[in-house]
Amino acid sequence: MSIYPDLFITFAKVGVMTFGGGYAMLPILQREVVDNKGWATEEELMDYFAIGQCTPGVIAVNTATFIGQKQRGIAGGILATLGVVFPSLVIISLLAGVITTFSHLAWVQHAFGGVRVCVCILILNAVVKLYKKAVIDGPTLLVFLAVALGSYLTPLSPVLFVLAAAVVGIALKNMGVKK
Repeated sequence: MSIYPDLFITFAKVGVMTFGGGYAMLPILQREVVDNKGWATEEELMDYFAIGQCTPGVIAVNTATFIGQKQRGIAGGILATLGVVFPSLVIISLLAGVITTFSHLAWVQHAFGGVRVCVCILILNAVVKLYKKAVIDGPTLLVFLAVALGSYLTPLSPVLFVLAAAVVGIALKNMGVKK
């Protein structure tokens, strides 16, 4: 199969299998992009997640764009982006007309409650996988704890935490602390 349709179809599968937004897509992206296709390494994918987090837009859409661009330039980035958003566009268009009609029903509200719980677990799984790859020693554990506490206790933008963590990573490398 040509890479262009493969990019679109792969990211459309990611988009159609994901409920709950960008963070819920992370484990599916990891499986498809790293394990199944080999389009990125674990480390590259974590970098894409980090950059995608501090750029405008949904993290999964940004990640799809990065991976598509890496594979086939601007056209690949566009096709991967269209692939990941296409299923949502179709599903939302279909649901938009009927959701207000049925949203007051108890079973619909309970279904959404169940989906929210499931999404929390999917996000937790992604966090655990990322944690295992990112927190590899004492200094990275300290950065992790500082960012976790800072983001929980302050209203600062996530972009500031990403930039601060990057500066700390560079400083640790220059001091010979990190590999």
